[in-house]
Amino acid sequence: MSPVDRTDAPRVADVHNGTIMPTDARCLVETDDSSATVRLTGVLDRAGVEAVAGTLLGRCWARPGPVLVDLSGVRITDPRAREALDEIRGAIADWPAADLLFVSGDRPVPRPAGVPPELLDVELPPVVEAAREARALVTEGCTRWGLPELAEPACIAVTEMVNNVVAHAATPMTLRLAPRGSALHLAVRDHAAGRPTYAGPAPVDSVGGRGLLLIDVVARRWGSTPLPDGKVVWCVLHAEDETAFRN
Repeated sequence: MSPVDRTDAPRVADVHNGTIMPTDARCLVETDDSSATVRLTGVLDRAGVEAVAGTLLGRCWARPGPVLVDLSGVRITDPRAREALDEIRGAIADWPAADLLFVSGDRPVPRPAGVPPELLDVELPPVVEAAREARALVTEGCTRWGLPELAEPACIAVTEMVNNVVAHAATPMTLRLAPRGSALHLAVRDHAAGRPTYAGPAPVDSVGGRGLLLIDVVARRWGSTPLPDGKVVWCVLHAEDETAFRN
């Protein structure tokens, strides 16, 4: 597979002309820009998972749709390392149109599906006008996917997500949304390390601090996932929740 994407951790092997060199590193992560498949080779223990996780999470965001991880060339020496791989899959479970599929053994590696057709995304600058463009895309998606009842709460959520990037991260961002059944999955990816924290409702006499509260009110689930060069903040809204609220 070429080119090879190599994590920065010291336990990841160096590569020279496509060959794994004899170093004290253990696990190599190979990606190919023309494919949704990632290949792990070498030896993976619990200590090396953190480095592998960063590459896999970054790959899942960069390439929407299922990402296939070929484990046939890696030896996993610690059951905790295999559990940690499953935790990586759980970390992206609520991202729009994202999944990790692990394959191992002698079976042929299946060809993963391409980018899901029901997906919208847009690159946004860190300016106050970005929230308006984000709301327009969310409204378009809810109309297109037959989820009009989610347009208003989703616009509330995405406004706060985008405004948080403008106010705190101050980096370019990507908004992505996709349906899953009667649910809408939203995510905003930025390039700052700081993650949002929610400490419950703000005091009534406070100024600001209610953005995460609004997301917590309209979304069934929300959270953030760190990436090597930033983070993904995501939320999930369900049509039945909005219908029950209005009734």
